[in-house]
Amino acid sequence: MLVLEGVSHVYPNGTRALDDVGLTIPTGMFGLLGPNGAGKSTLMRTIATLQTPTQGQIRFGEIDVIAQPERLREKLGYLPQDFGVYPRVSAYDMLDHMAVLKGIARKGERKTVVETLLNQVNLWDARKKAIAGFSGGMRQRFGIAQALIGQPELIIVDEPTAGLDPEERNRFLNLLAAIGENVVVILSTHIVDDVTDLCPRMAILADGRIMREGAPTDLIGETQGEVWAKTVASDEVDDLRAAHQVISTRLSAGRTIVHVLSPDDPGNGFRLATADLEDVYFATLARSRNAAATQRAAA
Repeated sequence: MLVLEGVSHVYPNGTRALDDVGLTIPTGMFGLLGPNGAGKSTLMRTIATLQTPTQGQIRFGEIDVIAQPERLREKLGYLPQDFGVYPRVSAYDMLDHMAVLKGIARKGERKTVVETLLNQVNLWDARKKAIAGFSGGMRQRFGIAQALIGQPELIIVDEPTAGLDPEERNRFLNLLAAIGENVVVILSTHIVDDVTDLCPRMAILADGRIMREGAPTDLIGETQGEVWAKTVASDEVDDLRAAHQVISTRLSAGRTIVHVLSPDDPGNGFRLATADLEDVYFATLARSRNAAATQRAAA
């Protein structure tokens, strides 16, 4: 189990990227959902011991992550958002090299590890191909293979499906689901469907703070009865924004479906919508923006 208490991080320029983050993450898939710039990558790098927080505590089992980063690294697999490799090296040779860096010195043991991982991520047939020729999905699957070297107990993946086509995305998510049965896997993303498909628990991060946390089904249930929908022409949207708390707009057959947040019937032709995780996400972000605006006005 991974436990974060009061984790904050302020960069030298004064930017507060994390603000009193507290999370308890059990074994299995955990989704960290938030917009670009919310602080997700900063939080992932902090957990992965690539930077030290300004304040707070992080524990993984019996390991004090901040005081004993080397102990966590022995149990960590990490796929960052920007995963760089030597592009002209074959997948087999690159994975073999990374296994050496992870401390697997014996050639026979390394051969078994590399071959097992390439088969696990369905890259065996491409093992001799240079990584430069891989598709985006193949690169991400290779990234997971290197993250799995050494049988890690904590795996962090940061924005892993951004830019993947639907087929590659499904293949990658199925791979993550299989991995997440016995270890802690943190999926950091701004793609709501990834969390919906994979994660029994999740949190929403905005402006460096945890805004919501829990099971997706519970969060959706808490939002039912507050989301209202109406299909309108595109030139009506601005007027609706002025009159209602619009949380999202979606195109459908050339027209726009507007979702608004309201505890009561907003009238004006809106109908009660069946909320989903996307509504939870957008409603949370809308409340966060409103709270920030109120705070600025009061300052």
